[in-house]
Amino acid sequence: MQKTGCLLALAAIICGPSYAQLMNIKPAPYPQTKKGNVTDTYFDTTVPDPYRWLEDDQAADTKAWVVEENKVTQGYLSQIPYREAIRKRLETLWNYEKYSAPFKRGSYTYFYKNDGLQSQSVLYRQLEGGLPEIFLDPNKFSKEGTTSLSQIAFTKDGSLAAYQLSEGGSDWTKVVVMRAADKATVGDTLLDVKFSGLAWKGNEGFYYSSYDKPKEGSQLSGLTQYHKLYYHKLGTPQSQDQLIFGGEQTPRRYVGGYLTEDERYLVITAANSTTGNELYIQDLSKPGSAIINVVNNMDNVHEVVDNVGSKLYIHTNLYAPNYKLITVDADNASPSHWHDLISQTHNVLEVSTGGGKLFAQYLKDATSFVQQYDMDGRLEHTVELPGVGTASGFSSKKEEKELYYTFTSYIYPPTIFKYDVATGHSVVYKKSGVQFNPDLYESHQVFYSSKDGKTIPMIITYKKGTVLNGHNPTLLYAYGGFGVSLTPAFSTSNIILLEQGGIYAVANLRGGGEYGETWHKAGTKLRKQNVFDDFIAAAEYLIKHKYTIKEYLAIAGGSNGGLLVGATITQQPDLCKVAFPAVGVLDMLRYNQFTAGAGWAYDYGTAQDSPEMFAYLYHYSPYHALKPASYPATLVTTADHDDRVVPAHSFKFAARLQEYQQGPNPTLIRIETNAGHGAGRSTAQIIGQETDKWAFMFANMGLEWKP
Repeated sequence: MQKTGCLLALAAIICGPSYAQLMNIKPAPYPQTKKGNVTDTYFDTTVPDPYRWLEDDQAADTKAWVVEENKVTQGYLSQIPYREAIRKRLETLWNYEKYSAPFKRGSYTYFYKNDGLQSQSVLYRQLEGGLPEIFLDPNKFSKEGTTSLSQIAFTKDGSLAAYQLSEGGSDWTKVVVMRAADKATVGDTLLDVKFSGLAWKGNEGFYYSSYDKPKEGSQLSGLTQYHKLYYHKLGTPQSQDQLIFGGEQTPRRYVGGYLTEDERYLVITAANSTTGNELYIQDLSKPGSAIINVVNNMDNVHEVVDNVGSKLYIHTNLYAPNYKLITVDADNASPSHWHDLISQTHNVLEVSTGGGKLFAQYLKDATSFVQQYDMDGRLEHTVELPGVGTASGFSSKKEEKELYYTFTSYIYPPTIFKYDVATGHSVVYKKSGVQFNPDLYESHQVFYSSKDGKTIPMIITYKKGTVLNGHNPTLLYAYGGFGVSLTPAFSTSNIILLEQGGIYAVANLRGGGEYGETWHKAGTKLRKQNVFDDFIAAAEYLIKHKYTIKEYLAIAGGSNGGLLVGATITQQPDLCKVAFPAVGVLDMLRYNQFTAGAGWAYDYGTAQDSPEMFAYLYHYSPYHALKPASYPATLVTTADHDDRVVPAHSFKFAARLQEYQQGPNPTLIRIETNAGHGAGRSTAQIIGQETDKWAFMFANMGLEWKP
């Protein structure tokens, strides 16, 4: 590495040894993690799994191991002299009032607000012309602020509300019903609800979904196979709730139920994987009507977005990988009778409704483009957005004349706009109060070639005037799976990186949904390597064009993105200096043995599918692909209540990584307590994890902290 230009005005980079090495910052000896003799045989191949015992997250030896690993990690991080300075800066940046877009229910307008550093946002309401009052304060649910409000659903007249509580970030929730007038609890609390919406039928009761609770001792990791849709009638015990769909008669892994706005139709979606669903409807205006199957296979995605009488509006990717909107009469709703209303284009289509209109929200190279149509499919307005970024919302009741949407980008803090449905005009309703001047930064999109020549988009953000000399600390982030689209979004935490002269890059890899189902499928099963190749090529682009060099490059991703990071560092350990695999799927041979993991097989395939599929998974599975080598400085992160991607993935990977690390870089695991997969974390937990991320990254890159 050349020494010229090493002392930068913005980042004060020290060349040669990292700052951590110069300051003699090093981890204590790693715990002596015991190894077992467990093996599995897949077809004719025997696979050792010496850290299988770490899968039992309730066992005393696993809990002891967690304590010891956290001691090592916190001991290392506590030696970084500017760790507290980063924490204080993050607390200052976070300490501003945050609002959600408002929504109307009954006579009230509701909105969420966080005063700044509150653990959870508070739900407020107000009458027109009146003062806001607290309606529901999740901060009072637990002393630590780790019980969160995951969602709330009101009756059509706004007189009753049902809300879900998540404790410690778990996907398992409780449902509480309250009267809006006096905020009094109504009836019993429903327990053991998971992956569920709440859909009121009048004021008598509501639909919800759940699984049978796993046996005692495996609540967080036990397999959840068959989802069930229930109807709960107010004033009756949960044990008497009516099974509507699922169970032994129609076993499905994921079942959802919701009502059209006029409450005439119950819509049921049923699936065995995270992509594709059957579609059913039931006409509730006709007592005793049967549940009718509309689409009888799970090959594509379908949802009913609205109805006008018996006319259904269905958003689908059947014969349209970029999605389209169709109409059909509910009495004869099979696909052979569908009529295109908004046809497929080369941009991916999402649809919402508000003010009696249809809003076509297109993804154009992973950014938003929005058009308003009437219910007959006639274009009325193209929404003028304030820039290139992400617009979300565009939803309201049919009778409302105005609706709200939020716009954001990597350098545009979330701003709420009020939209006039009749004129198509937007005005700013609420600006963000974050301490950030967008005029000082720039964000632009580039397109690069992957290993096979495929063109991949990436958005790169940094301070204006940054010299592209290869010496800029850079964080590359991606996901690449499950049809999820990464669109531009502002991050308060990323201000830390940008203020220090760093660069933030987000690549839109195959496996995501940015270019529709074709793009998604190109990163699944036996084509999953495309995703890793796309990510590696993004890093190589940043290095080639002198945004950074590998000594100042960090890579990050969470969940499926944690798999991405794990696979990348096992395939190319010298690609970067720092790696952050967060809540990752890291054991690709056994992921389908825990919680709802079996539903991910559409993207991954399973080791039981075929010898070819097993061999493919075994080759890239991060836990199994580790071998003695010099790996980047790695901070694995997970949480003890993660019941989606169980922490065993991270436990086993970290143990083996510590065993096989032959270089000088630290390989640590940070295990959050009383937290889950990510949703519902308290503000303090978020700031704590972000503090440790930046401190770990800067120290291992050789950066001094510039106030």
